[in-house]
Parts: sequence; structure tokens; C-alpha cells
Amino acid sequence: MLIGVVAVLAALLLLGGGAFGAYALLGSPGPAPTGIAQPTTSLPAPPSSAPPTSAPPSSEPPTATGTPEPTDPPSTSTNRSDEPLAHSEFGDWNFSLKGEKYAARKVGGWTYDSCDPLDAEGVLADNDCESAVQLAYTAYGGNLKAVQIIASFPKTGDAKATANALKNSADTKVAWRRSSAHSRYAYGAIYTGSYLNYLVVTVVTANRSAQPKAKKFHTAMQSDRGVYLFLGRQKERVVTS
Repeated sequence: MLIGVVAVLAALLLLGGGAFGAYALLGSPGPAPTGIAQPTTSLPAPPSSAPPTSAPPSSEPPTATGTPEPTDPPSTSTNRSDEPLAHSEFGDWNFSLKGEKYAARKVGGWTYDSCDPLDAEGVLADNDCESAVQLAYTAYGGNLKAVQIIASFPKTGDAKATANALKNSADTKVAWRRSSAHSRYAYGAIYTGSYLNYLVVTVVTANRSAQPKAKKFHTAMQSDRGVYLFLGRQKERVVTS
């Protein structure tokens, strides 16, 4: 198992888009998150609606399917790398590494047959984005909220090119669900990275109560999802009744 972990870390370090996950797992701070665009106030608030897109960003697009507060589907450990993305693949999030533990409850999930509903400025389409899911989480009694987008591309280079194009601008170029984040917050930032042929965009907002934990939580959630994708979306699922 140790050899396998070392191999994964080494591979992540060699992959430009996946370096973020390796930095996080090795205890390095990694790249800084991008702030969410916001007006200047004593306690900043994100825009009240998502940026313009071909589909209405403030409500669930027609091509999306999902229900609030879903549960993990009954299954066992399996490799899903050849299966299309579906929000039901991702349940509540739990992370533990070297004494660091974080958890978040999934409160919403949406599956998109295309990336158009998320493509605010055509960046995803320019790189042949195929499909995507969007996930909403809450932690620390609602004091921290997270929105995560995972998009699939034909090739690793397509995902990497998209991540580069979204650097420092994912807030305006991706139509993420702002209604699933805080309207006012003390911490608000976005991580963007590519892992093989997948793009991961993770938005985290937190009020003052959860602010001290927000950045480490944010780093762990982004890197953990990247490692999951790098390993072929293989993860043990607990069978539920």
C-alpha cells in the first residue's frame, strides 16, 4: 500500500494539472486559491446571481437532473473511469490524513449531459468539454459551504488547457450555483485544477465562525477529489439498506 501511495504522489507531481493534490498530500501549502469577485464592503458578499450563460444559471438547467440531500447508491469498490459522470457517484465527503480530519454533508447534486449550462464564456466548449456534475456541501453546522464542479474532457490536454484558461477567472467564466454558497462571508475562494482528463473547480465560502478552518478544508477537498479522479474514480462504497 505504501508503494502504491508513493507511486500516486510521484505521478501527481509529474502531472502539471495534478500537482495541486500532491502538494496538499505532502503537507506543502500549494498554490493560493483565487478570490471570488465581490463588491468592497466590510464583509464581502458574492454577486446575487451567476454570470450570464446560455442556460439560466440561477435555477437548475433543463439538462440537469438531481434531487436535494441524496444518499450514496448501494455499491462496493469499483472502477468508474469508463462510466459517465453522475452526481450520485459522490456522497457525503470525509477526509482524514496525518491527523487532519474534515467532513461535509452533501445537500445537492446535479448531473449535466453537456457542459453548456456551466459555460459562462465558452471556455469549456473551446476545449471540447463533454459532461459535468455539480455538487453542494455544508459543514460546521452550515457555517461553511462548498460547491464543486467536476467536468470530463476527451483528453488530458483538454482538461489542462481549460484549467489554465480559468486560472484567476473561474468565478466569472464558470456558472457555478451561487445559491448554494453564503450570500455574505468572511472567507470566499475558488480552487481550479486538472487531473488527467477531468477539471475540478471547488468554491468554498465560510462565515467568521468557520473562517479559521476554511482554507485547510478547501485545500483538502480539492486535492482529495483530484486523487480520487487520478485513481480511476475507484473508491470503496459502503452498502446501505
